Amino acid sequence: MQLSRFDNSSFDRGACRVKEAAWILCKALCFLVPLPLPSAFRVFCLRLFGAKIGAGMVIRSGVNITFPWRFAAGDHVWIGEGVLILSLAEVTLGSDVCLSQRSFLCTGSHDRRKESFDLIARPIVIGDQVWVAAQAFVGPGVTVGRGATLAAGTVVTRSVPEKALVRGNPAQVTVE
Repeated sequence: MQLSRFDNSSFDRGACRVKEAAWILCKALCFLVPLPLPSAFRVFCLRLFGAKIGAGMVIRSGVNITFPWRFAAGDHVWIGEGVLILSLAEVTLGSDVCLSQRSFLCTGSHDRRKESFDLIARPIVIGDQVWVAAQAFVGPGVTVGRGATLAAGTVVTRSVPEKALVRGNPAQVTVE
């Protein structure tokens, strides 16, 4: 790769720079601080910036969502401390989803085969009743089926079937 050839000018950030700057300020003051602010307040902020969120969300401190206008979550979603959601593409969470501490949903990567190291952004879909345990990684383009569990520290780069238990690096899938 030759990073001097990298050109990200065609990437659509999904909002104007003013909206993005306002979100960065809001995130710094209301999300990335260790204060135990009410989840309802954080949900209000996310909705204000275009996130689509159902009822009963619990969202802890230190949560970092890159572009809330590319984020949707169903009812009764729990997002733990330090979760990172890199939403260069859409991120959709079903209902009754738990994202445990420091888990990372990453919609972006790069094409290592091209000298220009082109950006690749693909959506992530997490089905209903899924638990993404602490420090698990979910990569671009992954769909996690209903009722699946991604064990702590798991690295998931391929879609996961319903009711699967996924663990390890590389991820090993067991259908229960």
